[in-house]
Amino acid sequence: MSSFEHIRLQASVDLGGPVKLLVANRGEIATRVFRTAHELALHTVAVFAYEDRLSMHRYKADEAFQISEQGKYTPVGAYLAQDEIIKIAQKRGVKFIHPGYGFLSENAEFARKVEENGMYFVGPSYDVIEKLGDKTAARKIAMECNVPVVPGTPGPVNTFAEVRDFAKEYGFPIIIKAAMGGGGRGMRVVRDDASLEDSFKRAQSEALSAFGDGTVFVERFLDKPKHIEVQLLADSYGNVVHLFERDCSVQRRHQKVVEMAPARDLGVQVRDAILADAIKIAKHVNYRNAGTAEFLVDQAGRHYFIEINPRIQVEHTVTEEITGIDIVAAQIQIAAGASLAQLGLEQGNIKTRGYAIQVRITTEDPAQNFQPDTGKIEVYRSAGGNGVRLDGASGFAGSIITPHYDSLLVKVTCTGSTFEVARRKVIRALVEFRIRGVKTNIPFIQRLLTHESFIDGKCWTTFIDDTPELFNLVHSQNRAQKLLSYLGDIVVNGSSIKGQSGEPSLKTPIHIPALPTPPNQQPIDTTVPCEKGWRHILLEEGPEAFARAVRQYPGVLVMDTTWRDAHQSLLATRVRTIDIANIATVTSHALNNAYSLECWGGATFDVALRFLYEDPWDRLIQLRKLVPNIPFQMLLRGANAVGYTSYPDNVVYEFCKKAVKCGMDIFRIFDSLNYIENMKLGIDAVRQAGGVVEAAICYTGDVADRSRTKYTLEYYLDLVQQLVDCGIHILAIKDMAGLLKPSAAKILIGGIRERFPDLPIHVHTHDTAGTGVASMLAAAEAGADVIDLAIDSMSGLTSQPSLGAVVAALEKTPFGTGIRFENIEALNTYWENVRRLYSCFDPGLKSGDSSVYMHEMPGGQYTNLLFQATSLGLGSQWNEVKKAYIEANKLCGDIVKVTPSSKVVGDFAQFMVTNQLSYQDVLDKANELSFPTSVVEFFQGYLGQPYGGFPEPLRSDIIKNRVRIDQRPGASLEPLDFEELRKQLVEKYGRRIKDTDVISAALYPKVFEEYQERVEQFGDVSFIPTRFFLSKPHIGEEFSVEIETGKTIYFKLTAVGHLNTATGKRDVFFEVNGEPRVVGIDDHTAAIEQTVHPKVDPKNPEEIGAPMAGVVVEMKVQPGAHVNAGDPICILSAMKMETIVSSPISGKVDKVAVAAGESISSQDLIVKLIKV
Repeated sequence: MSSFEHIRLQASVDLGGPVKLLVANRGEIATRVFRTAHELALHTVAVFAYEDRLSMHRYKADEAFQISEQGKYTPVGAYLAQDEIIKIAQKRGVKFIHPGYGFLSENAEFARKVEENGMYFVGPSYDVIEKLGDKTAARKIAMECNVPVVPGTPGPVNTFAEVRDFAKEYGFPIIIKAAMGGGGRGMRVVRDDASLEDSFKRAQSEALSAFGDGTVFVERFLDKPKHIEVQLLADSYGNVVHLFERDCSVQRRHQKVVEMAPARDLGVQVRDAILADAIKIAKHVNYRNAGTAEFLVDQAGRHYFIEINPRIQVEHTVTEEITGIDIVAAQIQIAAGASLAQLGLEQGNIKTRGYAIQVRITTEDPAQNFQPDTGKIEVYRSAGGNGVRLDGASGFAGSIITPHYDSLLVKVTCTGSTFEVARRKVIRALVEFRIRGVKTNIPFIQRLLTHESFIDGKCWTTFIDDTPELFNLVHSQNRAQKLLSYLGDIVVNGSSIKGQSGEPSLKTPIHIPALPTPPNQQPIDTTVPCEKGWRHILLEEGPEAFARAVRQYPGVLVMDTTWRDAHQSLLATRVRTIDIANIATVTSHALNNAYSLECWGGATFDVALRFLYEDPWDRLIQLRKLVPNIPFQMLLRGANAVGYTSYPDNVVYEFCKKAVKCGMDIFRIFDSLNYIENMKLGIDAVRQAGGVVEAAICYTGDVADRSRTKYTLEYYLDLVQQLVDCGIHILAIKDMAGLLKPSAAKILIGGIRERFPDLPIHVHTHDTAGTGVASMLAAAEAGADVIDLAIDSMSGLTSQPSLGAVVAALEKTPFGTGIRFENIEALNTYWENVRRLYSCFDPGLKSGDSSVYMHEMPGGQYTNLLFQATSLGLGSQWNEVKKAYIEANKLCGDIVKVTPSSKVVGDFAQFMVTNQLSYQDVLDKANELSFPTSVVEFFQGYLGQPYGGFPEPLRSDIIKNRVRIDQRPGASLEPLDFEELRKQLVEKYGRRIKDTDVISAALYPKVFEEYQERVEQFGDVSFIPTRFFLSKPHIGEEFSVEIETGKTIYFKLTAVGHLNTATGKRDVFFEVNGEPRVVGIDDHTAAIEQTVHPKVDPKNPEEIGAPMAGVVVEMKVQPGAHVNAGDPICILSAMKMETIVSSPISGKVDKVAVAAGESISSQDLIVKLIKV
């Protein structure tokens, strides 16, 4: 058990039945104490001045009473009326009085009266308050304890002559300070003789007004010191502990503005000395309850005791956040007689965790020298979210801000694992605030928090006064405004999502279904996740035990592919996190006996970043919270991780480690060529990460057809043996194209089961030909332990076989799945509507396609390749593309086809159709053709070594003089320097970069860069409902976006303005939470200059044209350059396919017809050469 849990569990003392507690204070601190008092089951009593009768603290208490009649006291004086407050307490049977801070909190007389009237004062004893509340007496005590103090007067000064004499002896600057109180009142820094007398009189006057005592003393003023204070807790039995220190150096007019804990830029020896001295003084005076020992630390690292504040501090929240200790709860329980030990507060148990920063939002105008503002708050929207704590005073819509009291609206305390995390949380929280009707200091705090000195922890007590650039105020854009920018862009320009055709056919929200109640059971609460499932075996007993349990299961288990492969196969991988998350908790109940949910990896990773503008890691983390019971499964491309190329080994290891940490359980590891050396890396990476190793053999060919002699049963059995020797937990048979016929399933799975009786077997297929259900039933009968299926409405065609069909077919047989058939219909209804929501990505396939047995195209590639072909202008030639796919596969040597090797064949096929090349044409012209990059890299060996080797001489003709790789590609790559990459990302994006961001950037550097640019422009768009993510709302239509739990923004499109021809923009008018907003959007259709590129003369070898339509990524040559045959001319990109265009001849560049960033069509002129 952590020290935090220990403290929280122990921090409870029986207070003896119903007890009343009165807070002799107002505003924020009164509310703060009431909250803890309620947690301790205390009955609370508030007091208030007549002028404060509308204050929020009055409503937070169980009872509230006005202090005397109207007009008897000033607004402040009412809270200093000791006898009136005690009279109310006695009348209401109060047992405890908490003084808060300010007002009577340091008044020994009040503490004494409370105790004399039979009540507990929640604070130190009155004699200790007298000793330490008087700063002069406190200095003497410090000197008695050999604790260093700043040179100052030995006691209070009463005359100006005493002050003048001190200044003559010690020199300027000096500080005149009130002997009582705090908060910066009654303090004056004097730097010369001219202002000395006036400063003395003003300090006395302020002290008398604020604390009822005009006594002051004088000290030498330290230049640019840090203000460090130590939080103390002491019981009535002589025990004292510290809760570590706070840095309160950022002040204005001696009023703290920003506080943080623990202190940064403080040496270990200095910190230890300060903590020891604080405890030494507290023990010396027999201190009790909460208190704060304050010190100054000069630039040489020397510390000086200032005072002990015998009360709770405004900034106590930062200490609570880093220690997990409720200081107010400890105060009350200590006052009731509890010892520190009873509360679990022993020094060895008290630890700090992370950093906390507190800022005070006030109704002050920084642009007008912080002049207090008054009036009515018309709009008040506060911050929230993880690590943000709000302690409010008078911040609410309709509140009247008067000149009578402190200008504090709310304290914002943010906690993070590091100072930087906490700092950014504060900035984010401040951005969320919307306060209208009165001016606030928010812009100033934002500027302060982003200043380099603050970031580096180099602030001092006069930092604000010494740093005028802090007043160059800027205003940050909030999330709502960024979402408006995206929505406005949709309205003006339409969706930018690649592959989208039209708008969603579904225009209404999707209902989240309930599950039917099982017989003789209570209704299922699907609003909370289910806890029952297979994952607990994995978490409690480990991967080996999990695999054994799977093998021992009497029936056949199911993996549901709906969350990944199904929508990759049917909807181009475009299903967004929000639509999966909406059904997640229902799924956790409906499929609680499922072996796994496939939800991550494969194409979902880069598509999330590239097209959906989502962080795939956030998807995994979010879904894991919603489904804690069912194992998650992902697709890992061996040494290719989730990419399309090879990476340094340490990238794969780090990826797997982070995936497990974020909630991944089972890794289906495969290699697109069944190249075992690539798989070994993935297997080892997953084992080291603690995941389940499910190694896959990719199935192609037909083991039932004896005429096909390349991929035979013996070939597969040999692969399995090699994988078993690698120490896998589970074997997967990955039939990515749906080629595994029922007869072949019996042969293959039966053969594996016979040779490896204890090995769990997991079978995956696609239903492209329409035989998927039959094949899965045959697999189950042949000895498979797990089969892959998809929810009915997401099954069939190029997806997986129907879950409902198989579950029903196996019911009441020895192969039962353990899934209730009735549950599937509820999920099916939801996903039927999701299909309609994503209809704009549905290729419209009406039936299965048995030609898959000829072209062998993977199901997940089928629809994606169709999208690509359509985008490249080949949609009408789809049959030609499929035929070319067969020929391209033969040209590659009849390889195993699954990402990324299937991409090679697909790119090759489109290249052949675009350029009207036959099989023989490729063989004859290979020396002069500019092949797609993926094809060239395949033949170089970047994907590994195909079974049977590369076909020659085609390989040599394609790669020419490029490097050949005849070993595992990643083995020759240098390890990636993650810290250097992180540094580059931080420098580039200027904000905190997560560990997962570094991994994403390592895998997809350009895609990650484009994603970050989108995030900077539009913020997090994953919250937008899919209909409005893909299409514009109607005029007058209202919809909501929930940006975090309990925080919803309502949008309504009200009008679209005319095109401003001068700027090319349109104003789009919205209402946001009922407030009018307008956003200016660039109209991409306005004033477009049509660039028409000339076409090449196919008979002129000096003209080099584009082999396919695409975007020019990079030009490699300039006019006048000399090139040799085979040298790269430029790089083109179309969808995910990059092509290096090479020169077919040697010559001199005469003309460059295109530029980077331009879109060009097939056969557009790129470069014209002069043959040399």
